[in-house]
Amino acid sequence: MYHISAFSWYAFIVKSLADKDGEELPQGIFVYGGPWKYLTFLNLLLQMVYFGAAALNDLQLGKKSGNTLGSCTDLLFAVFAFPVGMFVVLLFWVIFAYDRELVYPATIDAFFPPWINHAMHSFVLPILLGEILIQPHVYPKAKHGLGALGVVGLAYLSWVVWVYLSVGIWVYPLLGLFSTAGLVGFFFLNMSVVASLYLLGGKLSSWVWGKDKKTSTGERK
Repeated sequence: MYHISAFSWYAFIVKSLADKDGEELPQGIFVYGGPWKYLTFLNLLLQMVYFGAAALNDLQLGKKSGNTLGSCTDLLFAVFAFPVGMFVVLLFWVIFAYDRELVYPATIDAFFPPWINHAMHSFVLPILLGEILIQPHVYPKAKHGLGALGVVGLAYLSWVVWVYLSVGIWVYPLLGLFSTAGLVGFFFLNMSVVASLYLLGGKLSSWVWGKDKKTSTGERK
């Protein structure tokens, strides 16, 4: 029920945001790429896919162990859903507290009510922590997990730069404050934070469920 409820929640939020595309929104918000250029929206899709896959996997429990879908959901949560979801929450509220105009201008409030803001940037955290508490996950070797996370992170950063080069608008106003060297440093810092959150997810899972877990290769940790 937890997985089904979380999937339904994220599906509702994604649909609510997608329905906004085409409306008279603040200038530049959905220019070139629509909501697909925002990590927040991509994260919502990621969470929806994970919890949908987890719900499907729940229906297979008892039929066979070690099924392919179960292994995929483990990797999806450990390597992407948890670290990316936690990163979105952490980075958004840190920047918002410093200067909201750099990440979520006040003009957006007229189009997105506060509950949607919290659905995108707050509720993700307790839902992920709840998943840690109710479901053990098999983690891959750190070098493999971090490698996959790094590839996806670089792909998104390339997409952000492409949007800027194409239309001259940064996805997030904050990025316009940096020099080229500053951007490189900021991106590197972000990747370091995401990597740390990946490792944190593994530590939390081990703490809750014990250290006697199998890795994806079948070896004991």
